[in-house]
Amino acid sequence: MIKKYSNEHEWAILDGEVASIGLSAYAVEQLGDITFVELPEIGAEADKDDSIAFIESVKAASDIYTPVGGEVVEANEELENKPELLNEAAETTWIFKLKVSDASEFDTLMDEAGYKAYIETL
Repeated sequence: MIKKYSNEHEWAILDGEVASIGLSAYAVEQLGDITFVELPEIGAEADKDDSIAFIESVKAASDIYTPVGGEVVEANEELENKPELLNEAAETTWIFKLKVSDASEFDTLMDEAGYKAYIETL
C-alpha cells in the first residue's frame, strides 16, 4: 500500500477499492492544536476535491477535501471525542474511508517525495 498526497494536504492510502484519508503532518502543524473534527456522513458521495469534512483548531478552521471520489464507508468516530489524536499522529490517524469510484484518480496524487518538494515551495 502506497501513501499519496493531495495539494490540499490530505493523504490517501488505497487498499483494494477502499481509501483511508487523513491529514498530512504539515497541515496539522499549520493548524496547531486541533479542537474539533466534523466527520462526513456514512454513505455520503463525494467527487475528487470536494469538501467533505471540517476541522477546527486554536488557530483556524478548515475544510477537509477528499483527494479521490467515492462513497464514505467509515468515519473515525474516535476523533469526535479525541480530535487531538491528529496532533499526536497525523500521518497514521485516518479521518474517513471511501469506497473509491475511480481508482485512476489515485494516480494523480503526489508520492511522498513529490509532496515534500511541494510543501518546500509554500
